[in-house]
Amino acid sequence: MTKNRAAMMQDFKNKLAAFERGTVWLAGAGPGDPGLITLLAAKGLGESDIIMYDALVNDDILELAGPHTTLEYVGKRAGVKSLKQPEITARMIAHARAGKRILRLKGGDPFIFGRGGEEAIELAKAGIHFRIIPGVTAGIGGIAYAGIPATHRDINNVISFVTGRDATGQLPVNIDWEALASGSPVIVFYMALKTMPEISEKLIQAGRSPNTPVAIISNASVADQSVIETTLENYKKMALETALERPATIVVGESVKIRGLLKNWQQTISNSLEKTETGT
Repeated sequence: MTKNRAAMMQDFKNKLAAFERGTVWLAGAGPGDPGLITLLAAKGLGESDIIMYDALVNDDILELAGPHTTLEYVGKRAGVKSLKQPEITARMIAHARAGKRILRLKGGDPFIFGRGGEEAIELAKAGIHFRIIPGVTAGIGGIAYAGIPATHRDINNVISFVTGRDATGQLPVNIDWEALASGSPVIVFYMALKTMPEISEKLIQAGRSPNTPVAIISNASVADQSVIETTLENYKKMALETALERPATIVVGESVKIRGLLKNWQQTISNSLEKTETGT
């Protein structure tokens, strides 16, 4: 006898990992669109006792939390007083030792510039059982919603993900700019609005063409997403003349031009609410 659809769905849910008490799930919430969270992240939202979430998690995703779940905001924003990383980790460990099911929810993917690796190490040291739940990172999913492919066989077989700031908020000092400029046709910068003028200069000095296309994607994958296109040479002038919105992901490379070929076609990845500006 063929199972009905409800029974099949329940069988499928039963195959998902169990969320045990006294454990932590380190999960990615994706770039913003609630439709991009994983099934395991959705399960964690519904079954957790406490959700410790970051600043970049879309509020719409938190609506999936269970009726008895406690929401704890532990996000960090520049210039705003917030919990320090050791305090966040200590709270996670304390909650887990109290027998709670903790969903540590981060924007994007927890292991890509999300400090998930640091937290996982501390949980392991404390003897806390945990599970890593990958998420869609803005450097792939976010730029896809802007109509920019991470890879294209006629453009690049290499892509680099680079953070635009270190722990002090400044441009990291250990980047090999010549290697990056010559070896990676497409570069995606995270958290780089403040340092991008300096980045542009360093890439040009390292041999990258001043005319290399650049796209700045703000609020990727949600209704108020905006995309600004410019070039390495013109980035600084454009930034001075335009109010750039955080959070933003910045793409450098010829793949930005693909966006122009796609944006005249109706498609799901570029919604009609998107605002577009072109820097000069």
